[in-house]
Amino acid sequence: MGIPETSGPSGERLQAVLCDMDGTLVETEQYWGEAMFALARELGGEMSEAAREQTVGTSMRTALDVLYADIGVRRSEEQFLADARWVEDRTAELLAGEIHWRPGARELLSEVRHAAVPTALVTTTPRRLADIVLGAIGRAFPDVPPFDATVCGDEVPARKPDPAPYLQAMDELGVEASGCVVLEDSVAGSTAGLAAGAAVLGVPSLQPLPPAPGLVLRDTLVGVDLAELHAVLAARPAVDARA
Repeated sequence: MGIPETSGPSGERLQAVLCDMDGTLVETEQYWGEAMFALARELGGEMSEAAREQTVGTSMRTALDVLYADIGVRRSEEQFLADARWVEDRTAELLAGEIHWRPGARELLSEVRHAAVPTALVTTTPRRLADIVLGAIGRAFPDVPPFDATVCGDEVPARKPDPAPYLQAMDELGVEASGCVVLEDSVAGSTAGLAAGAAVLGVPSLQPLPPAPGLVLRDTLVGVDLAELHAVLAARPAVDARA
């Protein structure tokens, strides 16, 4: 696709905006938490809030390993697969209800899309669940599709914090990391974006984000616009994961 000549105040060319989903664009991260807490109770335990925080933005394998350790149970591989499906099914039920935007997310995505800047959704959520949320997001954008590409957790060789999901999205869009801004709310996600060579705008939701080169932190996306995304890009260290 053609990349619009969209440059920031320092001359940086914004080639694409890559967005996490749960907890960044929409208020859906808590649904995963509800399902995890419910599974812990099914297994005879009670997951702690500290353990739940460690699972934010991670793969199902990592999340369930944290849960098992927290409540002191051991599960076979077969039981793990059954537990993972249980969590996904419970989360799907919750996602079928009303989905709310994170503050400022809809407005920022709308501005980016109407400026013809390419976008991608990059989520650890598997496709069958992500499509439920994508349907809700799409209804808010009747005139222009919200994303040019979508990358889900079951479509990548490695999940966040590995850079693979973001690198795959960049390949699909035909853009370079040096021109990309990633929107993330979790440690795993921001780590993945930075490792891919992008600039990252971090907006924490359920866990704090430690400072890192190339990471700009904001409390909310309210008031964030294209000009600020250019500023985030301008603050990115001159490192490219593809170099």
